[in-house]
Amino acid sequence: MPYRPSQQFKKTLIGTGVTCLLAGLNAPAAIGFAQERLHEYRISRPAYMARYGSWEIMDVPSQYQTNAIHAALLHTGKVLLIAGSGNKQEQFDAGTFSTILWDPADNTFQRIPTPEDLFCAGHAQLADGRLLVAGGTARYEVLDGDVTRAGGAMRVKNEDPDRPRTLPEGTRFRSPDGQEYRSTAPVLVPRAQKTEDEKTGEVTVTASEAQVFVEAEKGGPAYVTDQPAQYEIVGLKGKDADNLYGLAEQINLDKQDFQGIRDSFEFDPVAEKYVRVDPMLEARWYPTLVTLPDGRVLSVSGLDEVGEILQGDNEVYDPKTESWSVGPKRYFPTYPALFLIEDGKLFYSGSNAGYGPADQGRVPGIWDLSANTFREIEGIKDPDQLETSSSLLLPPAQDQEVMVLGGGGVGESEKSTARTAIVDLTEDNPAYRDGPALPEPTRYLNSVILPDDTVFTTGGSRDYRGRGDSDILAAQIYDPRTETFTEAAAPEVGRNYHSEALLLPDGRVATFGSDPLFADKEGTRLGVFEKRVEVYTPPYLHGDRAENRPVLGEGPRRLERGETATFRTPDASRVATAKLMRPSAVTHVTDVEQRSVALGVERGSGGVTLSVPDDRSLLPPGWYMLFVTDEEGTPSVATWVHLP
Repeated sequence: MPYRPSQQFKKTLIGTGVTCLLAGLNAPAAIGFAQERLHEYRISRPAYMARYGSWEIMDVPSQYQTNAIHAALLHTGKVLLIAGSGNKQEQFDAGTFSTILWDPADNTFQRIPTPEDLFCAGHAQLADGRLLVAGGTARYEVLDGDVTRAGGAMRVKNEDPDRPRTLPEGTRFRSPDGQEYRSTAPVLVPRAQKTEDEKTGEVTVTASEAQVFVEAEKGGPAYVTDQPAQYEIVGLKGKDADNLYGLAEQINLDKQDFQGIRDSFEFDPVAEKYVRVDPMLEARWYPTLVTLPDGRVLSVSGLDEVGEILQGDNEVYDPKTESWSVGPKRYFPTYPALFLIEDGKLFYSGSNAGYGPADQGRVPGIWDLSANTFREIEGIKDPDQLETSSSLLLPPAQDQEVMVLGGGGVGESEKSTARTAIVDLTEDNPAYRDGPALPEPTRYLNSVILPDDTVFTTGGSRDYRGRGDSDILAAQIYDPRTETFTEAAAPEVGRNYHSEALLLPDGRVATFGSDPLFADKEGTRLGVFEKRVEVYTPPYLHGDRAENRPVLGEGPRRLERGETATFRTPDASRVATAKLMRPSAVTHVTDVEQRSVALGVERGSGGVTLSVPDDRSLLPPGWYMLFVTDEEGTPSVATWVHLP
C-alpha cells in the first residue's frame, strides 16, 4: 500500500509551498514562516519526540493566570503556585495577594485566599504533608533617585521589665532637634530582662530591643541625618516616656531595600487553605527553608524588617509546637542552596539569589549544625558567578554528589558562565571538579531530577533577567552515569528570573513564571511577567515506551526506614529500579527539597519487595513519590507513600 501523508503533513507542505512562492516574490518574512512551519512539523513527528521529548503549553483560563514566584508539589498531586503580590507594587499597595492551586491530572485550577504577601518567602515540606511557608514582603524597595522622604532603621528600646509594648504603625519618633519620623509598620518590643545577683541581691535591668523602619514626616534633605541620636516617642508620658525610646544611627535618602515579614503559615493540602502558626523570631525576605532529619525546619538568611540582610541569625521551626527557636548562627547571602547530607549536616553548594556583599558567604562548604562549624570546599571554576546558579543533590542521593550548573555575577552583572561542577562529599577531602559545560553561559537554569536518574535542565538567560533578549530556548538532559548532556526538545516559553520547574507524579516536568527586565532587545519596553504554564514530556513517555509503562499496584501507604515493603505489580519481572523522590518546593532556581533515593529491589511472582534505607539524613520525614522503572528507564506513574 503506497504511503499517504497525513492531513497535517499536507497542510504543512501547502503552507511551505505558498511561503516559498512568496519568498520568490521578495518576501523575506515568508522564509521565516516556512522555516517555522517546517520546525513544527519536525518536532511533531513520533520519532523526534521519542528521542527528544515534547512540550505542551497548557490552557490556563485568564482568571487563574498568576505571577508564579513559588511552586510546590503537594502529596495530593496538585501544585501550589504562590505569587503574593507577584513583584507588582500596585498589587502590594492594594493588598491583593494571589495563590493558585493547579491539578495537572485534569488541568483544573482554583484560587486560594492568601492572608499576607508571601512574595519571596521560603517554603519546605513538613513531615505530615503540609507545606511550611514563612516570610515574605513588608515593603517594596525604593530605588536611588526615587526616595523623597528620608528613612532608616529605628531601634526601639524598652527598659520596663514588667510588660512588653506594641507600638502601632505610624508611631512618631522625635529627634533632639524636633524633627519627626513615623514608623511604617507596627513593632512589638519585648519586656526588659531583669536579673538578680545571687550574692549581693543587686537587680540589673537590661533593655530589650526591636527594629522598625521610619520615614520623615515631610520630604526633602532637611530630615537627613548621619548623627547617632536618641528619639523620644511622641505621646508617651511619665515612666512610659522614660522606658520607651528610639535610637537611630542615620536617616537618609539612600535606596530603601525590600523589607521582610515574620509571618508563618502551614498550607494544608487536604483542607486546601493556609493555617497561621507562630511568627518567626526574625523578619525574612528571600530566606531558605530546609527540612532537617527530625522533621524540624531550619530558616536561613533573608532581609529583615528594615531591609538589612540578617547577619547569621537563623532559627528552627518545630511542627509539634508550631513555634520557632534560635538556631545555629552563620551568615549566608539570600536564598542559599543548602542540602541535607549524611550525619545531619548541610552542604552549601555556593548557589544563591544574591542579596549580600560580594565577598561574604559565597564560598561553598559543609555546615555541621551541632558543632556550628563550616568546612570550606574548594575547586569550583568561576567562583564569582555562583549567584543565580542551579544546584542539586544528584541521583541517587546515596552517592552524596552535588552539582552546580551555570550562574552569573553578583547583582545586575552581565557575567554568566557555562560551567558545571561536581563534588563527591564522601571523599576524605572533597573538592569541586569540572563537569561538562552547558551549551552556552546560562543564569536561572532550572534543573529537575527525573525518575530514570537523569537530570532535566531547561531555560535560563545569558544576561541578568533576560536583558538584551537573552532568554535561552533550549533544554538538555544530564546523565550522571556518563557525565554527559544530550539535547532535549526546546521549549517555546522563555524562563529567567522568578521561574520554576518541578517533576509531576506522572513523570512529566512543569515549568512556570519568568520576570524579564525588558520586553525587547534594546531595553526600551518594560518586561511582562510570563503567566503561561508549559509542560515537558520526556522521551520515556513517547512511542512504545509510553504504551508499556510498568504498573505499580497495591502496597502500603506508610513505609518504615530500614524495613521492606511489598507492592503488587503485573510487571515484576521487568522492574529494574525503584526510588523515593521527594516533592519539590522551588523558587528563584532554589530547590533544596528534591532528592531521589534508590531502594533495593527483589522481584517475586506478581510483586516486588523494596528495601528502604535506614537513614533519616537520606530520607527526612514526609511524603514521597515512589517510582519503579524498567531496564530502559521507563517509569511507572508515582505512588504516594509516607515516611514518618
